[in-house]
Amino acid sequence: MLPLVEGGKGISVSNGESSGAWAAANGVGTFSAVNADAHDADGNLIPVVYRGKTRRERHEELIAYAIKGGITQARTAHERSNGQGRIHMNVLWEMGAVEPILHGILSETKGLVHGVTCGAGMPFKLAEICVHYGLYYYPIVSSARAFRILWKRAYSRFPEFLGGVVYEDPWLAGGHNGLSNSEDPQVPEPPMPRVIELRKAMREVGLGETPIFMAGGVWWLSEWADWLDNPELGPISFQFGTRPLLTQESPISDSWKKKLVTLEKGEIALNRFSPTGFYSSGVRNSFLKNLEGRSARQVAYSVEPVGEHVQPFPVGARGRLVYLAQHDCESAEVWVSQGFTAPMRTPSSTLIFVTPEESKDILADQVNCMGCLSACNFSNWAQNDEWSTGKKADPRSFCIQKTLQEISHSEDVDNQLMFAGHQAYRFGQDPFYANGFVPTVKQLIDRLQTGF
Repeated sequence: MLPLVEGGKGISVSNGESSGAWAAANGVGTFSAVNADAHDADGNLIPVVYRGKTRRERHEELIAYAIKGGITQARTAHERSNGQGRIHMNVLWEMGAVEPILHGILSETKGLVHGVTCGAGMPFKLAEICVHYGLYYYPIVSSARAFRILWKRAYSRFPEFLGGVVYEDPWLAGGHNGLSNSEDPQVPEPPMPRVIELRKAMREVGLGETPIFMAGGVWWLSEWADWLDNPELGPISFQFGTRPLLTQESPISDSWKKKLVTLEKGEIALNRFSPTGFYSSGVRNSFLKNLEGRSARQVAYSVEPVGEHVQPFPVGARGRLVYLAQHDCESAEVWVSQGFTAPMRTPSSTLIFVTPEESKDILADQVNCMGCLSACNFSNWAQNDEWSTGKKADPRSFCIQKTLQEISHSEDVDNQLMFAGHQAYRFGQDPFYANGFVPTVKQLIDRLQTGF
């Protein structure tokens, strides 16, 4: 089959319809099992409504919804594929309850799914789970170092089921990015030397012929001609995350599709607002600008007068005093005069200034947490014995489940998080999409094979 792979995009953005069509065109289709949509017997969308009064109760509901949705999308993808290509399922290792969700879906989809891709963290148990169901596994890494750790700790026991390694470039890919603390987010590194290093690490353990999937920044294959039949790289496949968004089978809204063709270079921003703690890249719309504003309106405080923090400042309904530096107090007074009259404490011993309405929304979202991540900076949820990170909830972040559900199921693309790869601005420049043309998946794959 073609070495062309659809990248998995969570919360209903790559589903059974899109991945099945990609496989039917003899590629590798990937549906997301990250809180995927489920349908009833008549094909109607099952609304996601949480009725539990506690986070743990809502977390159990989330698991049930996720399993049902994953099974639905696997069956849809299988039907749409017409027995062609391959179907992969994508999950995030840092999503809440990833292990029971994987077991719940895979135990009911035998013969429908050929492999599982997984990133966003260090998925040590991915191989063991996939092997249990006789499936290939495809870890997503952003460096040779990450692969070496995974191989040494887990994957060396299951080499025959390692179907491929996805290299996701941390400066080019959309969604969450695997930047380490030693890498500068503002100084991109070219992908080829990093992938050559990954291939060296793989050859050291006998994986010289195992494919590497290049993910992030791939638009025209003609721009990657020096990667083809390159002995330093070995077998290479190409993964497309952004371009499949603008297809007829893509489930995103018409507003989202129209927005894609209006993007300009520089409108996709790398940021660290995600409650996962990872860097991520998305369209710098009103949603992202609002988060930037929250963090910009931020000052350090002390609960007692100390050093330069001697200016008293009332916080909260009871007006409890904290102490600010003189210049920070002056900034705070300006923000209050502009309507940002609700200071909120952060885990970093700082205050951010938001409107009263925004403060209420933030607090409501934190209260309504359903544990969609294994650990969440925004709500302080965590999957441990205490069910808490032990830190204060961080109002500088946001409920990622809420906003991704909203953008997936509404026409609002300005006030919700809109993930995108850094090449997304090219929709408006590529003649393939001239005059509002939206291709089918088959037309897109035919186009990719021309090199453009």
